[in-house]
Amino acid sequence: MSENVAGPVSFGNVGEARWYRRGAFASQTAYVAVAFVLITVLVAVFTHNFLSYGNLLNTSKNFSYIAIVALGSTLVIITGGIDLSVGSVMALVAVLTVILMKFFATTFVASIPYLGITLAVLGGLLVSALVGLVNGLLISKIRLSPFVTTLGMLSICRGATYVITQGRGQAPAGPQVDTFYSLTDGKLFGLPVPLVYLLVLAVVMGVALRQTRWGRYVFVLGGNERAAQLTGVAVSRVKISVYILCAMSAGFAGILIAGWLGSAPANLATGYELKIIAASVIGGADLAGGVGGPVGAVIGAALIEVIRNGLALFGADTYWEQVFVGTIIILAVLVDRLRTREAE
Repeated sequence: MSENVAGPVSFGNVGEARWYRRGAFASQTAYVAVAFVLITVLVAVFTHNFLSYGNLLNTSKNFSYIAIVALGSTLVIITGGIDLSVGSVMALVAVLTVILMKFFATTFVASIPYLGITLAVLGGLLVSALVGLVNGLLISKIRLSPFVTTLGMLSICRGATYVITQGRGQAPAGPQVDTFYSLTDGKLFGLPVPLVYLLVLAVVMGVALRQTRWGRYVFVLGGNERAAQLTGVAVSRVKISVYILCAMSAGFAGILIAGWLGSAPANLATGYELKIIAASVIGGADLAGGVGGPVGAVIGAALIEVIRNGLALFGADTYWEQVFVGTIIILAVLVDRLRTREAE
């Protein structure tokens, strides 16, 4: 009597994620990148000078300042925090750096090439690091709410900026002021210097997050802080470090904007904190923590700037930018939530 022997049954499709949840499309950043490409193409097609050299130059500069700070903001968001003080830190550091340049121009330091500029920039970045340190200590050691802490720091830094300047703008001065302008608003390899800085910082951040123990701790902290603490992660140190880096990224961007404008007004970067956080969130950083990266921050900032620039070229009211950005934030979070719910 013969016996039927069935061959092995394949269940290769069991547990396999659908195409839009695999590979590059597994992250929100991929969908935002597609949206960015589509919107850029539409703006280029329906406006006659979007692709002009002058417009592309200005667009790349404008989004670079936001994106540089969004890199730091993304680090904070990955840990489950938030920093609302970045716009005010940009203004405070820009003003202090310019004031230090003018001060050193009247001392013996002016006779030593580039020393005045170096000390002024380092002084400004040191102030930003101190702001980040205070934020980090209050949040990690005293366990204050990141939202309330950085909201208070927003007011402190903005108020200090107005107190120092009495509301008047400060212009860079000194024997090496042309060098300052070249380093902040010049070109390198045909690209605007701010864009070059952004690309370098994005690469450094990507390597740090993916290839170092510190980077792994940042993600672990955002995924489950309690578990991270139980496994020996120095939670306070990691939190303090990301707030310092976030504040320093804001300070650096503030210095670049001062060079671009040729002045550091007291109201510099007013309202930028919302654009910066929006760039991070649109690019895929999850406010609940544990998710985010430099590519998303850069794409998010670029998308916001293309929308702003497109509205200006269309002759539309630029206030519509806020409407479009808000809509994109909600859609991005909604799509990500739907993908997550389906995966569950």
